[in-house]
Amino acid sequence: MKTGGRVTNWVANGLSRDVVAGVVVPGRWQGVDLAIWRSATGVLRAWKDRCPHRGMRLSHGFVRGEGLSCIYHGWTYGTDGRCRSIPAHPDLVPPAAIRAEALDCAEADGVIWVAGAGEAGPLPAVTGLVPLRSLALHALPGQIAAALPGLRLFPGGLRGVVVLGGIQTSLCLLLQELARGQTMIHALCGPQDDPVAVSRGLEDLRRSIEQGVAA
Repeated sequence: MKTGGRVTNWVANGLSRDVVAGVVVPGRWQGVDLAIWRSATGVLRAWKDRCPHRGMRLSHGFVRGEGLSCIYHGWTYGTDGRCRSIPAHPDLVPPAAIRAEALDCAEADGVIWVAGAGEAGPLPAVTGLVPLRSLALHALPGQIAAALPGLRLFPGGLRGVVVLGGIQTSLCLLLQELARGQTMIHALCGPQDDPVAVSRGLEDLRRSIEQGVAA
C-alpha cells in the first residue's frame, strides 16, 4: 500500500478481538487470499489460503489445539506451518517439506497486521485509539480517500478529525482492499468518543460513499 509517498507492506486484516482462540477467518493481502487463525493458546498466524495437499481453502478448516486442520482430508499443520498429521496415514511422519505458506503476522493496538514474509518494516502507528468495528464497502481505497478529504493519508489508511452524524470524532480508517471492487475498513476512534454514535456515523458514511460510486 502506498500512502503519502511512503510504501508499507503491512495491511490491516481485522481487529484482534474478532479472532479469538480456536477461530480461523479469511483474510487478504495484496491480492492474496489468506487464512488467519489463532491457536488454543493464542498464537496468531496468517497463511496463504491453500492446503498444500489438494488446494482446499484452509480458511474453511478448523482449529485443533495448536494446529489448523484442512476440512477436506484433515491434514493438520502446526503453528510453524509444518504438516503434523495425515489422518489417512496415522503412522506416517509427514516430510518437513510439507508445510503451509506463511506470511508475517503481528498485533498492535488491537489490530491484526499482515505483510509479506521477511518484507515488513515498522508497524503503522495507531497508538491512543480504540478499535471500533470492521465493515465492507463497495468502493476502492482511492474512492474512499477522495470522499474524505478531511482525513490525511498515513501508512495503513486514513486518519484525522471529522464530523460523523453531527459529532466531531478522532477517526482512523485502516483500508484493506478486497476482491471485486470492495474495501474492508477497520475503524478506530478516540477514547473519548461515543462508540455507538461513531458506528452509526460510519454506516451513514458507507451509504454516502457507495451512492457516490454508483452514480
